Amino acid sequence: MKVVLLKDISGIGKSGELKEVKDGYARNYLIPRGLAKPATEGEMKRIENEKTLKIHKEDLTRKKSEEILKTLQRQVHKVYVKVGGGGKLFGALTSVSLAEILSKNANMEIDKRWIHLEKPIKEVGLYDVEMHLPGGVKGVIKLEVIGEEKG
Repeated sequence: MKVVLLKDISGIGKSGELKEVKDGYARNYLIPRGLAKPATEGEMKRIENEKTLKIHKEDLTRKKSEEILKTLQRQVHKVYVKVGGGGKLFGALTSVSLAEILSKNANMEIDKRWIHLEKPIKEVGLYDVEMHLPGGVKGVIKLEVIGEEKG
């Protein structure tokens, strides 16, 4: 019997796949538990529509992420922070604080999860900050940390 899987089932397949299983297994286990539906023509069309919609949404997300990255890469983002002797920051710049700063600079919402820092920034200088945006878009932006002497 051909069934369309509604959930991932180990050893059989992933959600949305069309699989050939034994009749008894389908009728007595998969279908009653809501793990699969019989592969009717209408069900097949619904799954194709869902796949098409999912691909379209992923494409839109990727394009939007590429635009955000291009906007961020156009300039070197300057961050003014309080420093002590030797150019050491009071505290550190983390992905959370950088997300707030970049959101203000670029006039768009930047999520802290998009910013990947090896470790928090604790000194003044020029940094390459790695960005991982939704849709698999990756890139590097320039960040200049400028110190203001505490006085």
